[in-house]
Amino acid sequence: MRAFVLAACMALTATPGLALSCMPADLARDYQQAQEDEAAWIVVTGKLTFDTSQLPDTDLSQQQEAPPETDIPAQISGGSLGKDGFTRAFTRDITLRVLCLGPWCGGAESGSDVLAFLKQEGDDYVAMASPCPGMIYYNPTPEMLATVTSCFNGGECTPKMGR
Repeated sequence: MRAFVLAACMALTATPGLALSCMPADLARDYQQAQEDEAAWIVVTGKLTFDTSQLPDTDLSQQQEAPPETDIPAQISGGSLGKDGFTRAFTRDITLRVLCLGPWCGGAESGSDVLAFLKQEGDDYVAMASPCPGMIYYNPTPEMLATVTSCFNGGECTPKMGR
C-alpha cells in the first residue's frame, strides 16, 4: 500500500520536461545548409510585411492543436544577393512558412527589416520561420551583410560553432 501511495503521489506531481534545444543562429551555417540543399535558395534583405493575425497561436495546454506548418502570404521589398552585395532589386510576394514543433512555433515580425534565406518552390519563394533561430535575421547589421556576401563570393564562410 505504501508503494502504491508513493507511486500515485509521484504520478500526480510529475510533469514532463518541456524544453526545446536549439543551436544559436549562424549566418555562415545557414548559408552552407542552403548551398547543400537540392532546392534553390536565394538571400534577400528588405522589409518583410504580412498579416500578423495569421500567425499560429501557441498554447502549452493544447500542444496537439499546433499545426506543423502555417503558410502566410507575405511581401519583401529590398534587394537580393549578388557578387556586389544586395544590389539587385527584389520586391515580390512570398510565402512566410511558420514551423511548429509541438507547442513551440517560429515567430515573425511584420514591418521589420530582415536578411532572409528564401527557398524556391515552383514559382514561389518561401521564408522559413522556425522555433529555432536562423534563416530569417531581423535588423541585419553591416557585418551580417558582409558575412553572407563573403560566403556568396567564395570567401570566408566558417560557422562560429560546429555544424
